[in-house]
Amino acid sequence: MSTSTRALELLGLLQNRRHWPGAELARRLGVSPRTLRRDVDGLQEHGYPIMTTRGTGGGYQLSSGASLPPLVLSEEEAAAVVMGLREVASGAYAPSGDAAISAMAKVVQVLPARIRRRIDSLSSVAGPRTDRPRNNIADVTCLTTVALACRDRDVLTFGYRSRDGRTRERTTHPHRTVAVEQRLYLIAWDQGRADWRTFRLDRITNPTRTGATFAPRELPDDDPVDYVHRQIRSMPAKYLVHASVQAPADRVRQQVAEYGSVGPTDEGRCEVRIAADSLEWAAFCLAALGVSFTVHGPPEAIEYMRGWGERLQAATVQGL
Repeated sequence: MSTSTRALELLGLLQNRRHWPGAELARRLGVSPRTLRRDVDGLQEHGYPIMTTRGTGGGYQLSSGASLPPLVLSEEEAAAVVMGLREVASGAYAPSGDAAISAMAKVVQVLPARIRRRIDSLSSVAGPRTDRPRNNIADVTCLTTVALACRDRDVLTFGYRSRDGRTRERTTHPHRTVAVEQRLYLIAWDQGRADWRTFRLDRITNPTRTGATFAPRELPDDDPVDYVHRQIRSMPAKYLVHASVQAPADRVRQQVAEYGSVGPTDEGRCEVRIAADSLEWAAFCLAALGVSFTVHGPPEAIEYMRGWGERLQAATVQGL
């Protein structure tokens, strides 16, 4: 294997794992520890932020640098790459969101702090218009920190804002990030509660990798998405919206079964109940069915839908 080929393989290994013991890394590359040290020294001279630790338990790992490594990317190009991956991870396009998050984490982990701050400031800028559902990724650094902690089995601490608005500190063993209902969730073992928990990533603040590692547990379900769906449905919602829908139950169930319950009343009509914290979300689910429906309650939902209808009607009149 040529020196340049080996250097690329070395970089790939360092990006795919938090820390490599020197002896194990040398075995993976098929070289002596002395050759490995020489390869690492060469990459460090070219600007790659590789940390070296000596002694028992010593090894190598990538860290954030003071400048970009020589990927022939300017700061603007690096920010553009991450923002593009963010769009893929948001669900705006067909490729795998998991792959995009993984790639984004690899890039962000070696970016200087000033570029990470620039990317986060750009996250509020509107992206391309699309009919596909999108996940809200407002804090790229938070997402990639969580993704790397899952990858490296790193104990993760963070502040978590609960439904009542209060923020509490959590110490967790993060296992998977999952996209469900246009949001990203973390499945983690909560040390304080000694049980599995799901956390919305948009409610996580200041995630910090402690450096301590954990032994992975078997996930509570073979399908992480199904597990998050069940957790969402088991939580008490602020509103339980009840509506009669002028469409067969089987058809409606295909569209809203993940968000609520559907029961038939006759051949061409059904009853729908959607548990939601947001009336806007419940209204969107019903309107997206593309059929006539009547909202029976709660009163806040009836009033919200009436206001929605008036605004839409006004917009139509103004457009004539």
